[in-house]
Amino acid sequence: MYKQAMVIGKFYPPHAGHAHLIATAAAQSGKVAVLVLGSRFESITVDERVTWLAAEFDGVDGVEIMGMRNDCPEDYHSDEIWKAQNELMRLALKSRGVTSVDIVFSSEEYGVRLAAAFGADHVLVDPSRNAYPISGTMCREDLGAAWPYIIAPARQELATRIIVVGAESTGTTTLTTALTEHYRPRFPGIADVPEYGRQFTYEKFRSLRSEAPDAGIRDMVWTADDFGVIGARQNEMENAAADACPLVIADTDSLATTLWERYYLGEGSFGSYHAADVLPRRDLYLITDHEGVAFEDDGWREGEHRRADMTEWFKETLTEEGHSWILVTGDHDRRLKTAIETIDLIIAQRNGFTSPPWATRTALEGAAA
Repeated sequence: MYKQAMVIGKFYPPHAGHAHLIATAAAQSGKVAVLVLGSRFESITVDERVTWLAAEFDGVDGVEIMGMRNDCPEDYHSDEIWKAQNELMRLALKSRGVTSVDIVFSSEEYGVRLAAAFGADHVLVDPSRNAYPISGTMCREDLGAAWPYIIAPARQELATRIIVVGAESTGTTTLTTALTEHYRPRFPGIADVPEYGRQFTYEKFRSLRSEAPDAGIRDMVWTADDFGVIGARQNEMENAAADACPLVIADTDSLATTLWERYYLGEGSFGSYHAADVLPRRDLYLITDHEGVAFEDDGWREGEHRRADMTEWFKETLTEEGHSWILVTGDHDRRLKTAIETIDLIIAQRNGFTSPPWATRTALEGAAA
């Protein structure tokens, strides 16, 4: 066992190959300092990468994830740049109480020189990427194809999340389904995220009818616990979709659940609020306008007279919470066009990884350079 190991990298973004490298170091060392070196010219912050890796290795003894801003150019042929880079790393380690390193684990040939600069041995781990055929370059160039290799905590935060909300019978499910099908050719792994509250309602009603065969929909008695279950399950479904695909289009969410709880139980009920307090980052809410959409009573709806109020509640709540939202109005084609125009730009922004001009590319054997 080595006493103090070091692993360095951009981890931009962190993927399974990085996790394998760190795990290999942890298996052979008492302590592992994982140094995340991120530049201001990159579109994911150092803090984000540190947070994701820390979550991935939570509970693994001896692994410490630390971040360091590194805006120094890269030039493997320059002694001066090597010195500048090494000093950044040394001070990052020193600031966390690490004053000596006896082993460096890396998947790159430069690891030999890096280890020598720290007076340490070097272990080269899977340089040909046979264990995990992935690189940061591949992730940045095609996030969708690389998605299964991105570490799980990063997938949750990197996923683009579009949430469709609205009052009863305003076309939320219709729009969600159309958007999902529109993007499926580009994102084959995109998952359906339906409104769990509707399924819960069906199950609750079946339970009621088993006890009272003549009961109707208005005989159902809602509780705060019901909405707590709905909100929590809605979060689980959404997060499972983010785990599977970098694009999530959800038919409602747990924040909307709090408004339905308010609708049925009044201002003093807070069963679903815990679920809404742990919402992942949102990119955009689409509110389906009630105007211009005929109310269709499918036997489960009872709020035609309150659609305007509910629409206003959504606008108020999303504004108060600081979320980005668009009221999608007009006929179905117009609504779909409005949504797609905005979502396309969000995807381009979220999936566009910027890099400084000196950044190197890692091409796997058999892959395009």
